[in-house]
Amino acid sequence: MADDHTTQAFGIYGSRLADLNPTPTLDKLASEGIIFDNAFVNNSICVPSRAAIITGQRAQTNGVIDLEGVISPEKQYLPKEMKKLGYQTALVGKWHLHDEPAEFDYYKVFPAQGKYFDPEFRVQGEKPWPQNVVQHEGHSSDNVTDIALDWLQNKRDPGKPFFLMHHFKAPHDDFEYAPRYEEYLKDTFIPEPESLYDNKNNGSVATRGKNDSLTRIIGSSVSHRNLIRNQAMNIYWNDTTLYRKYRNQADIKPEEYVKWEMTPEEKAYTSKTYQDYLKKYLRCVKGVDDNVKRLLDYLEKENLLDNTIIVYTGDQGFMLGEHDYIDKRWMYDESMRMPFFVRYPNKVKEGTRTDAIINNTDFAPTMIEMAGGSTPDYMQGKSFKAILETGNEPEEWQKATYYRYWMHLAHRHQNPAHFGIRTKDYKLIFYYGKYWVDTDDPNATWNKESWGNDFTNHTPPAWEFYDLKKDPKEMNNAYGSEEYKEVISDLKNQLIKMREDLNETDENYPHIQKVIDAHWND
Repeated sequence: MADDHTTQAFGIYGSRLADLNPTPTLDKLASEGIIFDNAFVNNSICVPSRAAIITGQRAQTNGVIDLEGVISPEKQYLPKEMKKLGYQTALVGKWHLHDEPAEFDYYKVFPAQGKYFDPEFRVQGEKPWPQNVVQHEGHSSDNVTDIALDWLQNKRDPGKPFFLMHHFKAPHDDFEYAPRYEEYLKDTFIPEPESLYDNKNNGSVATRGKNDSLTRIIGSSVSHRNLIRNQAMNIYWNDTTLYRKYRNQADIKPEEYVKWEMTPEEKAYTSKTYQDYLKKYLRCVKGVDDNVKRLLDYLEKENLLDNTIIVYTGDQGFMLGEHDYIDKRWMYDESMRMPFFVRYPNKVKEGTRTDAIINNTDFAPTMIEMAGGSTPDYMQGKSFKAILETGNEPEEWQKATYYRYWMHLAHRHQNPAHFGIRTKDYKLIFYYGKYWVDTDDPNATWNKESWGNDFTNHTPPAWEFYDLKKDPKEMNNAYGSEEYKEVISDLKNQLIKMREDLNETDENYPHIQKVIDAHWND
């Protein structure tokens, strides 16, 4: 698993970047197995996604709704179940679930997000977690692979099957690539998304404000549009003229808060920023791809390759300038969709592709069943083992997936809180724009300091609807169109049922439910 490795940054997913051939190793791996075109995250942010994968459960069941969530050893269900099946388990690289990954037989993990260069790793040792720390020199992608290869060669029991979770930090921002990639794509023009410059009818009053009055603060941008956080602040961090001037909306003076326009000068600046951004990002991707090759070469040399189930994924997608957005969090497909493919010649036919809908709570049940076990009753995800082995989607397989982003206006990325449903053909999103705590209550206290803001205003609630067959790039919010009235009504009914079935209602958050009730029929 890589971090923020979005489907646009592969050849196999046919994006505007495919002709750059950014992932030759991964594309070959995918072509030798099955590719999923509709794999989705439950919440496009690192910790909740990883919690869903390790538990097979949704956020309110496993207790992880934001970056502060913790998965304690008793909830580390995936390694527990694999060990029951006789597997030796190991975890290397990014963990980010805060508590000790004690249910693994072996671990060597970054503290939280970890560093790109000369990273520290937390390891098992005489001192209590997290005090046993070792440091490696070099780049984190190389380090993670070095450690994984050392475990495979020197620490695993060759008499047992193994289950290894090999987790890169890359290509998470701030996109610090290994120096050997400095010349990669240097003289290449990276194709740009049309929506970088013209977002047309994407969004709603929740994401743009009335008469576009919120465009300067909602959704961190490539361009200068977002005054609080834009890509220049990430990739030109050593330029003192581009420091973060505004920490939140209250810092912006009325005369500076003017309607956003993509002038010719701004378009030139945005293009330059985008080109630098994508080259840094794709250089990190190149490091991941090359290190996966090292791992595959070892498995082949040891005659393990064809007897090993290899799963590749990211912990979510990532916005690469689409809609002039950076980062993730959004329910738009570039953020919500995960790369996911599996190679296993004994059971998975090469050259297979499916549009069956899966989400990251389904990963653990599937791996457990591929290893010979059964999906535990406490997991909410469903095994798609039959899809892997036949390439066919069972008639009773799920037709939709549910998404929920909780962290309202957090980390200066300024994404309003929202939830929604996605089918193969349609997407319906509801932005409820409320804090974690009820800020309408004068006695409520702010208890999410790590979210990194001090906003005191809610954003407007609103609905968005996209016809993904006609509008795959989500450029036309068709909510309110008479043409889709019945479709939207049906999706709302499905959404109600999914929230109940998945234990994802707002029963425990009455201030949010109040907004939902007031605006459900808007």
